Amino acid sequence: MNILFVGDIFGSAGRRIVREHIGHIREANAVDLVVINAENAAGGFGVTPQIAEDLFDWGADVLTTGNHVWDKRELLEYLNSVPADSQDRPRRVLRPANLLPGLPGYGVFEGITEGGVSYAVIDLMGRVFMNGTNDPFHTANDLLKGIAAKVIVVDFHAEATSEKVAMGWHLDGRVTAVLGTHTHIPTADERILPAGTAYQTDVGMSGPYDSVIGVEKEMVLHRFLTGMPGKFEAARGNPKMCATLVVCDPATGRASSIQRIMLGE
Repeated sequence: MNILFVGDIFGSAGRRIVREHIGHIREANAVDLVVINAENAAGGFGVTPQIAEDLFDWGADVLTTGNHVWDKRELLEYLNSVPADSQDRPRRVLRPANLLPGLPGYGVFEGITEGGVSYAVIDLMGRVFMNGTNDPFHTANDLLKGIAAKVIVVDFHAEATSEKVAMGWHLDGRVTAVLGTHTHIPTADERILPAGTAYQTDVGMSGPYDSVIGVEKEMVLHRFLTGMPGKFEAARGNPKMCATLVVCDPATGRASSIQRIMLGE
């Protein structure tokens, strides 16, 4: 079973580069499951229902998010428009499972591929240097107790590399892949851990790389040089699609290979 995970889409440049490449990547690699982190897809801050629908039209099966999930308020109604057991598109847009209790949406989606393989996608957010979350490690333990699927993909949206590496070891052998998002910088540490879990600290950003993690570089430099606040805007130059391809055994969920992908225009 082939799983494609697309790193954080940032703004219109990120959407454009993903739209350009996702079709031929899926076809060339016989991809069975596509997961996309979309939390920066709307101008770099959040995702709208329309953009989510576009990403599904381009081939996404599940969308994950992170700390910017609430930036577009129209997403709240979208997330609450379907019940927990629905397979409809709004139910396939996840927010971190370890957010505080009672918030809109869901942190896990369980589905079946066109080939008949059951799978689950879990969205978690780190606590180091981030706010408003419960313990992701115990949340993962609790969620796995209720998931029957063997193929399980975890998006760990976190800042600290140490926390991400620790999560990889914590879930080794219990999930198919632990793939990091949030820092917008792809890491070259992809590997299969000893018990069969594919791991990468950060998949990287699908967006403009002539920028400071997606933002117009002049605006960020102004803040660093002067200490003065300013409105950030999404950059557009040199877009690249960053993704990771994981191959696993659908019967056991154990990964057999992991490959980084970076494609430009």
